[in-house]
Amino acid sequence: MALIHSVMWTIHVGFAILWTGSVLFVAVAVIPPATRGDIGTDALGSLIDRLRWITRIGAVAFVVSGGHMAGVLYDVNTLTGTGRGHLVLTMIVLWLLITGLIEAGGGKLSRGLETGKLREPAREAKPFMYAAAGLSVALIATAGLLANPFGL
Repeated sequence: MALIHSVMWTIHVGFAILWTGSVLFVAVAVIPPATRGDIGTDALGSLIDRLRWITRIGAVAFVVSGGHMAGVLYDVNTLTGTGRGHLVLTMIVLWLLITGLIEAGGGKLSRGLETGKLREPAREAKPFMYAAAGLSVALIATAGLLANPFGL
């Protein structure tokens, strides 16, 4: 049983690193040059498609691994009545918000790129991607609080 717990933690943390890193990379290193027209539409489309796929595959990984961890470590009372449970619920809300922002911003970019535009869709997607990046930092901070072995 310890092996399955380790595998689930590894999957969860591995996808969290990949996903939040990808969100931050797109917001910091891809969107600014796209708004200036300094990146090609094919490259931008490829990066956004990959981010959206990482988000979707990560969703499955998070539900499976996080569901396992929550089922082993928490019940309704500990999720709703303890500081650690509140952190888990906060992470779930942040995950859902970031996922929605990535899908909305990625959709705006993809639709614009399909019409051959670059700067306008990048500008339209920018607030979504920046908000997703900000919430990703909040998600990382929440995970750090949850991982703290000394309590809240």
